[in-house]
Amino acid sequence: MTEVLTISHLRKSFSGRTVLDDVSLSVRHSTITAIIGQSGGGKTTLLRCLNLLEKPDSGLIAVNGTPIFDDQVVCRDLPKLRRSVGMVFQRFNLFPHLTAVENVMLAPIDAGVPEEEALERAVALLRRVRLGHRATAYPEQMSGGEQQRVAIARALALRPSVLLFDEPTSSLDPESTGEVLRVMRELAADGMTMVLVTHELSFARDIADHIVFVDGGKILEQGVPAQVLGDPRELRTREFLTHFAREGGS
Repeated sequence: MTEVLTISHLRKSFSGRTVLDDVSLSVRHSTITAIIGQSGGGKTTLLRCLNLLEKPDSGLIAVNGTPIFDDQVVCRDLPKLRRSVGMVFQRFNLFPHLTAVENVMLAPIDAGVPEEEALERAVALLRRVRLGHRATAYPEQMSGGEQQRVAIARALALRPSVLLFDEPTSSLDPESTGEVLRVMRELAADGMTMVLVTHELSFARDIADHIVFVDGGKILEQGVPAQVLGDPRELRTREFLTHFAREGGS
């Protein structure tokens, strides 16, 4: 199976504090990788490094076999990279003055897609995320779950090789969370390559092909969900899962 993302010996620090420490990871085509761990452990920083929203200090990142970072930024076209490695954020980041369909159309038009084609693509994608009936609604008129699904459609509009999700349900109520997770399950069933940072362990167990436990900037354990979540090898992983269960996590 082809590797979409290759990360090797990645390091990142902020103001002298190490956030990622010698991280290596491979993500294969049409697989779902879930990154779990406590807050502040480096999960989101790792995700943001994958499309160079954060610049690592050292290491290697390759997308579809082509290096984009090799101890320095070697990607010459960052907008093209971010079309290939799309990202869905916690807080939606929709333009408030644009309707749902206009938000989805914007990036393809900026990338040179004719307006009529961009409109057809946007309408199809809103239907795909179960929001065809909300195409002309503005963000303030939509629930959090609806806004997040528009954000997913917007990311899909550029036809990325892989989608990154940073805690996509962290700010949503249970009903809206269910709506977003349902769409993500459908994307997984369609073979979309995804890397997600999530606190929804039951969802990760259900959907992911590969679980990565990050703690203190290091990958302490990784493997299939049944192993990492059901029979972890590392004491720190077991401590994290026990604490999560005690706190009433999913």
